[in-house]
Amino acid sequence: MKATILIANRGEIAARAIRTCRKMGLRSVAVYSEADVDSPHVALADEAFCLGPGPVAESYLRQEELVRIGRETGAAAVFPGYGLLSENTEFAGRCEAACMRWLGPTPEQILAFGLKHEARRLAGEAGVPLVPGTGLLENVEAAVSAAEVLGFPVMLKSTAGGGGIGMKVCRDAAELRREFEAVVRLSERSFGSGAVFLERFIERGRHVEVQLFGDGQGRVLALGERDCSVQRRNQKVVEETPAPGLSDGVRTALHGAARRLGESIGYRSAGTVEFIYDADREDFFFLEVNTRLQVEHGVTELVTGVDLVEWMIRLALDADWVMPESAPVPKGHAIQARVYAEDPNQNFRPCAGLLTEVVFPEWTRCDGWVQTGSEVSPFYDPLLCKVMVHAEDRAAAVTRLGQALAESAVSGIETNLRYLRQLLEWDLFVEGGVAMRDMASFDYRPRTLEVLSAGTMTTVQDWPGRVGYWEVGVPPSGPFDALAFRLANRWVGNAEGVPGLELTMSGPTLRFNAATRIAVTGAAVKLWRNGELLGESGGVWDVAAGDVVKVGRIEGAGVRAYLAVAGGIESPLYLGSAATFTLGKFGGPFGRALLPGDVLGFGQLAESGTEVKSAAGSMAIGNAWRIGVLYGPHGAADFFLEEDMEMFF
Repeated sequence: MKATILIANRGEIAARAIRTCRKMGLRSVAVYSEADVDSPHVALADEAFCLGPGPVAESYLRQEELVRIGRETGAAAVFPGYGLLSENTEFAGRCEAACMRWLGPTPEQILAFGLKHEARRLAGEAGVPLVPGTGLLENVEAAVSAAEVLGFPVMLKSTAGGGGIGMKVCRDAAELRREFEAVVRLSERSFGSGAVFLERFIERGRHVEVQLFGDGQGRVLALGERDCSVQRRNQKVVEETPAPGLSDGVRTALHGAARRLGESIGYRSAGTVEFIYDADREDFFFLEVNTRLQVEHGVTELVTGVDLVEWMIRLALDADWVMPESAPVPKGHAIQARVYAEDPNQNFRPCAGLLTEVVFPEWTRCDGWVQTGSEVSPFYDPLLCKVMVHAEDRAAAVTRLGQALAESAVSGIETNLRYLRQLLEWDLFVEGGVAMRDMASFDYRPRTLEVLSAGTMTTVQDWPGRVGYWEVGVPPSGPFDALAFRLANRWVGNAEGVPGLELTMSGPTLRFNAATRIAVTGAAVKLWRNGELLGESGGVWDVAAGDVVKVGRIEGAGVRAYLAVAGGIESPLYLGSAATFTLGKFGGPFGRALLPGDVLGFGQLAESGTEVKSAAGSMAIGNAWRIGVLYGPHGAADFFLEEDMEMFF
């Protein structure tokens, strides 16, 4: 089977599909935006075509251009991935009209399940349990009347919604009246349809979904279920299979219900039937069908040994391929954690920028699109990588995922890695069976500080800094006043060389998100904590979570002061050092001086049991200096002759 596949997507799923094509001996054609020119999927593909600027409307959503590229390259099929045009019936129809097989369900099946009220009807006809609910509602009065029959609380939903958008829990009639028009308007803006309906809200619901694969001839396999209840803002963060805590009877019934629904319409290719599982009543109800590959499909692949992308291609293009008679028996337990470019401490605000460090363990499956030097654009979903593990049971998988996340690092922008590591230690998650509402009780406490104001030039430095690279054109980097820098670290119990902050002329304003201890040395400078004078440089202070510390202007002699945080500032090493070299644009977490909005991690407060002493004034800087004259780095023969240097000395 030799053919060309057009990969009509981006990021990690595009790279994943291209690797599968390569494994199968197929040619792949990638598309990309100007913002994605350096993404791995572009280099991996046999051919790649630029669609236009970064915004999706000007690039990845250009249907006519995608079809043109497919025709010109002789593509036999189009792989849609997820997101973007993956559930767009018009695009699916255009591809098939251009004699390119759509590697997914038929356009008619996408349409049938794309509207939630229609999906509910089909599920009901197939005997799938439904959450008590309504049809489409004409107005707010009809909604209130229906809610009084269903009983509050209710979930107000857009029929065309997705990804947690167009959904609102309403606990009484007043809230329903207040939210109705807002959900309608949001749905019209986001999906082009303001149609809404109601469902009874299940207080302790878990999101459990079944992976389907159908041959399009009426035979459908259920390839196990996944628990996707760990969510933020109604979007998934951690997914696992099998779902913990389900009885064999419930598990069998879930698979059977999903399979019946798929068989009822002769479902083709990969898809997912989503259910809400009532943890209190041990019952489940239909939510919706995703007529595409899911982001979390990898965990199903790990426990079943099935390559779903390969199955999608073979079903469409290999006339000799026959789907197995039965689903493989899942083996072990798999968990996936999504690494997002976002700040969980700022309501999961997306982050963009240059990645100065990207490290994921090679001993497990990590599907991602970023590497050191990647630029994270503001135009797309903030998903960077999916870290997946597979073990013999759930306890081992949780331990293994914790190890994988501990070995993962992303610097340059804030990510949810700290959030994920803390989540895996949360008792409710370790026990298994987290309900979606339980996430509201997860108390995230990052050991970070936020830069509210950056000062004149504040940089991350370490000691002795970056030395020994002059022969490759990299000058020495590190603190100007090494003695003051080392003392600040000693005073908070750090080793002398761990990264700290060098302040020039005027200092930053920092908000601490966890309790710690700080020291300031070097030139004379005043500090304020929460608006009250804290002291002057040459001291050590404890700060509490939430404290805002402002470092003022340097007064008197000297232009640099140093701030050390107990445990040290987290920073990747570049040529063996964390020292920031601003001219070279490397070093520190960002390769530059700090800016407002930056987030810096710091280590644990070490309690050594020894008393830390400092003497105010011990760092006083005078005006009389004895200068040592050394043979400078530019005294090389490339610049000066021997007699020139003798003249200087």
